[in-house]
Amino acid sequence: MIHMMSREDSYEMLAKNLVDEVIKKTLYRLEESNMLQSPTVVREEDYEIKDIKWLTIEEFSPESAEEKIHEFIETWEYDDCWLYCIDFLGEEEFEFDKRYVFRARWSIPTRRKPIPRATASIYFTFNVSKIKPKTFPVEVYYVFETNRLVHKPGFSRFREKWLKDIIESKVLMTSTVTF
Repeated sequence: MIHMMSREDSYEMLAKNLVDEVIKKTLYRLEESNMLQSPTVVREEDYEIKDIKWLTIEEFSPESAEEKIHEFIETWEYDDCWLYCIDFLGEEEFEFDKRYVFRARWSIPTRRKPIPRATASIYFTFNVSKIKPKTFPVEVYYVFETNRLVHKPGFSRFREKWLKDIIESKVLMTSTVTF
């Protein structure tokens, strides 16, 4: 019995073969250029992301939230030359929660330049529910300036490079502006 392939089956098979061929060629190129053995890709399976005990809804106040941000930042690994300050930016009220926003502004002042040319900010949001039991923890999120990725404490590892990249891009941009 001869099985006739439908037109959809033949297209599907052709697409699968094309994808397989592209994957083979890419792997071959990576092997040839030693990219697969490169030390630039490092897996950190044994790294433990540090976190702290955050506030419950009943414990929350802007002052205690600022203290918790300081405590959380202390779990990060970064060079001692960095300084930061935390500002309370305000609160927004919604139907089911209140959101409190803080900014941690980072810089590297030096003796020669005590006022830095650029700073990098991390925005922390505390989501305080109006409907959950008061013993539930407050939800905390943070975002790096110029970035859309939302981080949740205990789930993503802080990278000092992110702060450096923000400052570097600001310095580059301001150097192109002439008055």
